[in-house]
Amino acid sequence: MLKTVLLCASIAAVSCFAEWQNLLDKDLSKFEIWMGIPHASVTGLPDGTYQSDNVHEGTPLGLNNDVKKVFSVTDEGGETVLKITGEIYGGLTTLDEFENYHLQLQVKWGDKKWEPRLNDKRDSGIIYHCRGEHGAFWNTWKAGLEFQVQESDMGDFIPLAGPSADIRGKMDGKTPKYDPVSETYIPGKGYIHCTLEPDLPRGEWNTLDLYVIGNTGIHVVNGQVVMVVENARDGKGAPLTRGQIQIQSEAAECSYKNILLCPITEFPPEIAAQIRLR
Repeated sequence: MLKTVLLCASIAAVSCFAEWQNLLDKDLSKFEIWMGIPHASVTGLPDGTYQSDNVHEGTPLGLNNDVKKVFSVTDEGGETVLKITGEIYGGLTTLDEFENYHLQLQVKWGDKKWEPRLNDKRDSGIIYHCRGEHGAFWNTWKAGLEFQVQESDMGDFIPLAGPSADIRGKMDGKTPKYDPVSETYIPGKGYIHCTLEPDLPRGEWNTLDLYVIGNTGIHVVNGQVVMVVENARDGKGAPLTRGQIQIQSEAAECSYKNILLCPITEFPPEIAAQIRLR
């Protein structure tokens, strides 16, 4: 673990030409909250709240209406920590848009899971280059590119509500996977899996890094490149180079800390050495 932290610190120092911006404070002042549709099992909601077994369709709670405090901030040993209960699907979205940046943050899983994913892997996600209205995907999340945060699936790629990209890769049976040495590309219009799975056991802090230059994104988990997203495009085919950043609540308890962002003009050598671009 120490080796991973030191590697990430070295990469961070090389990549940034400006000071880091800390996106997380006790008041979540750099974010807005959109809450989706509560599952029928959720209790303690205001009278008249729409609930359903199908949390993809119906009337969402909407903007800045986090009635169950799904997103909150605590102090743990002097560190500011974002706590996500996961009880209701939702998105914590930056007020600002960003382009050409390095985002670094740490995440760990809690114990609690909720309907409708009681029997599924613990799940969250980081959506970048978010555009347009809230709720474009499942009445909850914006259109964008997802850096998957899921048990044993850290760093997988998912385009939400229209965008697409090109992923160097191959088919593993019926499963599309990123492959850094492949000579062919997989159309990034659906879920693309990583080849590596370097995430740590539940309860330990994973370090995630996202590097974005133009419409190329690189997903890094605990110091290892796990996914390269090239030629990202919006739903109309135009280059997708900037947008908001959104952190998901998706039926699993988790925590984030050290949510840091800085501008970059090129990929750092340690990262560039691990990738092949067109």
